[in-house]
Amino acid sequence: MIVEGINVVRELLNSNSRIDKIIVENNQNQEIEEIVKLANRNSILVEKVDKNKLERIVKSKTQGVIAFVPNFQYAELQDLFKLAENKGTKPFIVILDGIVDPHNLGAIIRTAECAGVDGVIIPENRAADITDTVYKTSAGAVAHTLIVKVVNLTRTIDELKKSGVWIYALEAGNKQIYDCDFTYPTALVIGSEGKGVSRLVKEHSDEVVSLDMYGKVNSLNASNAGAIAIYEVVRQRRK
Repeated sequence: MIVEGINVVRELLNSNSRIDKIIVENNQNQEIEEIVKLANRNSILVEKVDKNKLERIVKSKTQGVIAFVPNFQYAELQDLFKLAENKGTKPFIVILDGIVDPHNLGAIIRTAECAGVDGVIIPENRAADITDTVYKTSAGAVAHTLIVKVVNLTRTIDELKKSGVWIYALEAGNKQIYDCDFTYPTALVIGSEGKGVSRLVKEHSDEVVSLDMYGKVNSLNASNAGAIAIYEVVRQRRK
């Protein structure tokens, strides 16, 4: 996989992710020079080429740096619990139910990483996968985030519930999210851009919760709604 962008490649290097090769533009700025130094420190091959060759590789304009990386390595469900245990916190997991837009997926992963979420669960089918677009949209947060891909979301939810995790599905027109207690082990389900959380997932959730809507437009973008809900969990736990 080829990923591009200064922030993305920097975060890959900082996370000690495997990088096969980095290609940079000859006319370097300070940020790219720092990436080259970090790559050299990590014994990663760096190739310098002219701008035209770099843009022919990715078939678009770049920020002057690209990295060749293996396909994304997914985590296991138990890895999320181990991370929470190591941090000394109660598990906080984000479940994505049918997010198909890679930009939304990247944006949610970025929020989750910034908020200290222990991991993100995505379904194997009918959903966006981890691609170069997701890397770029997440500003490199993918490199620092445990992501689990599962065959069956409802089965995974049941497994989480058996482990003591409370499941909250985010959907309009239900109990307000601000009236819930997220100080317990929590998994927050964010539904697809068009259809929201699927019927089966809602049925398997402990509660269906919503955000207040006061304007004439009755819904938020999935990544925006997810960001608000994620930080409500953070706010309660910070208290």
